[in-house]
Amino acid sequence: MQFDVIFTPEALTLYWDGLLGTLELLVACLVVGGTLSIPLAIMRVSQSAWVRGPVWLFTYIVRGTPLLIQVYIIYYGIAQLDWIQARWDTTWPWIGFKDAFFCAVLAFSLNTCAYTVELLAGAIRDTNPGEVEAAQAMGLSRLQILRRIVLPSAMRRTLPAYSNEVIMMLHSTSLASTVPAVFDITGAARSIYSDFYLPFEAFITAGVIYLALTFTLVGFFKLAENHWLAYLRPQKH
Repeated sequence: MQFDVIFTPEALTLYWDGLLGTLELLVACLVVGGTLSIPLAIMRVSQSAWVRGPVWLFTYIVRGTPLLIQVYIIYYGIAQLDWIQARWDTTWPWIGFKDAFFCAVLAFSLNTCAYTVELLAGAIRDTNPGEVEAAQAMGLSRLQILRRIVLPSAMRRTLPAYSNEVIMMLHSTSLASTVPAVFDITGAARSIYSDFYLPFEAFITAGVIYLALTFTLVGFFKLAENHWLAYLRPQKH
């Protein structure tokens, strides 16, 4: 074992840069994917097949294919098309496709969006009818009921399942190192492995960092659940 190499300034700097890259990618895909999932979840529970059908197809395809394949399709497929490359210097949104980080964020965002849509749509369907009836009795419109009653309630009840999705996305960001110019924790471990031929020490350290981030996220969501789902706990008499 030569873990002393891991604690050299050069190695620690690599891991620090990889940690920042992982967090930047994770936050970006969660923000983009989470924002997109709200309107798509509303469409997913629509009574119109023309509205919910395309969303169902999107979630079915994304959840039915490996994330690595989706990354490859976007970066090595779509981004390399001559039609897009001819426009990626001047035309939005094709400008983003010349940036490897943009392609990685797009792939991860679409993936987490698909799973979050199904989580949120299920929670919307399970909304207590009494809450809706009470809102209707108060004279709230359908839009007001959706915005002030249904969505907040569904988002709170989705927290436990969504925490698992966030942790899975954290672990999935390790696939980002397959895209050139995207540097994350796994990429840092690969660099140390290639420089010092220490695969065990390099990847064990990366695993410890991922484990620490996972426990941090679990603690954060535990606090969030205790705050927003306190009303679901059995009442003490």
